[in-house]
Amino acid sequence: MAPITLSRPRILILLIVLGIVGTSVVLTSDRHNYWGAFPPPEHEQVPPPKELSPQEKERELFSKLAIVFPVNHNTDMQFYKNMWLRDYLHPVCDFDGPDCKIVCNQESTYHTLDQKTFCFSRALKNYKDIEFFIKLDDDSFIDKDYIKRLMLEHQGSKKPVYISDHTRFRDPWNEGTLDHVLYGNGKFYMFNMNLVRCLDVEFKYNGPRNEDAVFGGMVTSGYVQEQEQVH
Repeated sequence: MAPITLSRPRILILLIVLGIVGTSVVLTSDRHNYWGAFPPPEHEQVPPPKELSPQEKERELFSKLAIVFPVNHNTDMQFYKNMWLRDYLHPVCDFDGPDCKIVCNQESTYHTLDQKTFCFSRALKNYKDIEFFIKLDDDSFIDKDYIKRLMLEHQGSKKPVYISDHTRFRDPWNEGTLDHVLYGNGKFYMFNMNLVRCLDVEFKYNGPRNEDAVFGGMVTSGYVQEQEQVH
């Protein structure tokens, strides 16, 4: 058989065709994954994400917790610093001090506690990277495992969360606002950032009144307003 010879024009055409085909392969390789058939060199392989230890998972979970803790000059802060909740305490103080996360600059009495509740509620609206809040009295104790279970159960919830031993507040002098409002026991109640966002911190009533019932009133009023805006 006689050898096939190509003229210069034909060789030039062949080279052009091969160039076009090669360019097409390169430009479409991300869509057809030609190179995906071959594993990357060992030094380029991406290691799998590190599995967190149980202690690290717990630390990450609790990093999203703030314990709102109204205090006064008689509160023994060192006592609470010796407990597990020390890293998550956000004391609400009448005074400006090194341990105070929220300062209301008002001497607390039984008749001003509702205004202190408004004060810390406004402050919480500015919090970042916190998902859960606990309001705790300075004569109350909470079990860490119980809090952990609640956080895991409600983590990532798209709805307001308000956990406590709830009761109804009877107040005939505040019909339509505080009368029959549902509120949590002030010794302990837990809520999430979605609830904070819908708190009505401009809530009006004839006061002063029970501060925990006032918080329940802010919840009810704010949630109703939010639903009206949705509809």
